[in-house]
Amino acid sequence: MSRSERLFSLLQALRRYRRPVSGKALAAELGISMRTLYRDIATLQAQGADIEGEPGLGYVLRPGFILPPLMFSEDEIEALVLGSRWVADRGDDLLGAAAGNAIAKIAAVLPAALRENLEAANLLAAPGQQTSAGTIDLAVVRRAIRSERKLSIRYRDGRGADSQRLIWPFALGFFDRVHVVVAWCELRQDFRHFRTDRIASLTVAETRYPRRRAVLLKEWRLAEDIPSPP
Repeated sequence: MSRSERLFSLLQALRRYRRPVSGKALAAELGISMRTLYRDIATLQAQGADIEGEPGLGYVLRPGFILPPLMFSEDEIEALVLGSRWVADRGDDLLGAAAGNAIAKIAAVLPAALRENLEAANLLAAPGQQTSAGTIDLAVVRRAIRSERKLSIRYRDGRGADSQRLIWPFALGFFDRVHVVVAWCELRQDFRHFRTDRIASLTVAETRYPRRRAVLLKEWRLAEDIPSPP
């Protein structure tokens, strides 16, 4: 493993112990020599980790320490960057800008070697077909979902018929060709999917809907036989 991954593994190992653990036990767990262990502990201490102890007595990591450069493994960094690039290309303007900012923040706290891997852009999110959200602002929909607010919408179905709906939005799907609001519809008394390019207008209600969005999402997954994400 790389040095950064080794330091991260040592930090995670120390977090699991509430009492001092011997250097011998730590070295055996990580598969490293005692000399390497002592050097790595000194490196973590220099980075600000509150590790107490010394050879022969054991080591303990005091709570409350987070070391930003070692928060993610190389595979995790690549997954985050790839996902952020996909969102930057296919999300709404605010979400795309947020994805770009997230990549910049990740890069800012990475060790030099990992930052070079990130900037090499070896994993690419291919540009997708331009997807129109219609006339509505997806950021408004996302805020309504977060605050569990009802939405009053004027919706045009596939046959061109208009209807006024009061819905409880709890998810927003970003697909290759369309964006879809997943919601409970008061008119139909059931879960419904609303293409954003067919929503002519929307207004956020002052009142919250009466159920938690996490519960609605779980029930919708069961109704649609959609497995939960890992």
